[in-house]
Amino acid sequence: MSDTSNTTQTALKGGEFLIRETDANDIFIPEEWNEEQKMIAQTCHDFIKTEISPNLDRIDAMEEGLMASLLEKAGELGILGMSVPAELNGMGVDFKTAMLATEAAGAGHSFSVAYGAHTGIGTLPILYYGNRAQREKYIPKLATGEWKACYCLTEPGSGSDANSGKTKAVLTEEGKHYLLNGQKMWITNAGFADIFIVFAKIDNDKNLSAFIVEKGSEGLTLDAEEKKMGIKGSSTRQVFFNDVKIPVENLLYERDKGFKIAINILNIGRIKLAGGAMGGCKETITQTVQYANEREQFGHPISGYGAIQHKLGEMARQVFALESATYRVVQNIDDAICALEAGGMEKGEANLKGIEQFAAECALMKVYGSEVLDFVVDEGVQIHGGMGFSAETNVERAYRDARINRIFEGTNEINRMLAVQMIFKKAMNGELDLMGPAMKVADELMSVPDFDAMDNTPFMAEKKTLANFKKSVLMVAGAAAQKLTTELVKEQEILMHICDMAMHTYVAESVVLRAEKIFRMQGEAADEIYLRMMHTTLFEAAEAIHKAGKEALYAFAEGDEQRMMLMGMRRFTKMEPQNYKKMRRSIAQTVIDANQYCF
Repeated sequence: MSDTSNTTQTALKGGEFLIRETDANDIFIPEEWNEEQKMIAQTCHDFIKTEISPNLDRIDAMEEGLMASLLEKAGELGILGMSVPAELNGMGVDFKTAMLATEAAGAGHSFSVAYGAHTGIGTLPILYYGNRAQREKYIPKLATGEWKACYCLTEPGSGSDANSGKTKAVLTEEGKHYLLNGQKMWITNAGFADIFIVFAKIDNDKNLSAFIVEKGSEGLTLDAEEKKMGIKGSSTRQVFFNDVKIPVENLLYERDKGFKIAINILNIGRIKLAGGAMGGCKETITQTVQYANEREQFGHPISGYGAIQHKLGEMARQVFALESATYRVVQNIDDAICALEAGGMEKGEANLKGIEQFAAECALMKVYGSEVLDFVVDEGVQIHGGMGFSAETNVERAYRDARINRIFEGTNEINRMLAVQMIFKKAMNGELDLMGPAMKVADELMSVPDFDAMDNTPFMAEKKTLANFKKSVLMVAGAAAQKLTTELVKEQEILMHICDMAMHTYVAESVVLRAEKIFRMQGEAADEIYLRMMHTTLFEAAEAIHKAGKEALYAFAEGDEQRMMLMGMRRFTKMEPQNYKKMRRSIAQTVIDANQYCF
């Protein structure tokens, strides 16, 4: 393992988890929430329980005015203004505390989508990029829910390639207005929005600019509500602009800088999507285990059978892993923001820069969170059996509603490639030394494996396993970069395999660090269930990393080079055999006894 004697002297940078070891004391874990944060979380959970859950059918039926009124109620409780400074009618909490509201809303099905669009991509462009006059005019009303917001980026011909949008803005002769013409689609909250954040190109600019457009502007029209597979209660419409006059003071930030706004706001949206997915997972597990405890077959509750316990144990384990990694990223972002502010940077800019530093991790968590949610709702339906296929159960709604998350905020395929490209870009810019460690791994492949006696220090064996996972990523990524050079960016399958290796490494490390910190905090009182979570996660990560690594190597390596690296993959993902069935059953039993997700 690499020397980590001075790794805690400086904060970890984005992507650096691949080449540096993180100390458990440097991460945040949910077991550390303080009383104020727990009260905020409880307020959010109570709101979902009392205002959203009883009204899900009415929400999905698109009852006129209902979603807007629910957002207003959330605003009255301060739930919409978590990230907004107190002087602008918000609560001004840090990023990880704001994530508590996002997590709670994740159990709210279509409401979660409306909430996320309003508080995230609808509000944050003005909060972070607006001038003082714009912030003072719009943010207080957005924070309280008096005004609702939407974000207009996607067009019929531009989805993932957002900067290719055709919507145009032209300055009028008197120079006081822009005339906006174009079409946007898949616009969440469009049906009741008061504020539209619209992206368009001014004249023949290469890049987008952003505008604040108010409801009621002449020439702004909406198509009918879209009919969707899931999230049926969220307003999704096409928006048309026909010579819409926009005051020049409603240009957001600077001309030609709209694409920058879009990218940075999407970084925030990605990590928040992971948080929302987490909340949806926890609610689905709770509903599923309650059903499994009540449903009897062959004279016993089905929760007592091994096949069901395997499912419940794996559902809970994956959500525990998602939570561990998500709040690790969020704490990294909070730390980066604080460091930038301490260096004299303005708060809004510090927020954006701090999040941008960990854009790769945000993309990884968007992918992981949405795919864990898909797994959990699918298994939830399976455990419910025939009832899971009935629209009378919420798990059926959860199954349909979950599917959009692999498309939202950039498809998972796009995010997989982006995450790797962002890390490679940092390496090419000299911000991250990947090739040095990758070369060391290549040299190690030629040497005799290290069979030194194992250090019995707690968690040392697991950290050695993690170090080997990182070596496998560096080996494959380094060899691919060296062999394919500039062609690597075109090899999408290889990029996605490398991403999966990095993602499972990051998640596994997050679980190990969480378990270690729990045992440091609680000592002998610590429940061994966290060790079972850790060991099972490491096993699953090893399997996933090995598979992705092999497929990547098959795609570009040949002959002796391929054989050597395949041997390396086996070495770096080798695990001591343990009884993972027993571990999953133990995790499942903990959830079954609690009759809810309880970690």
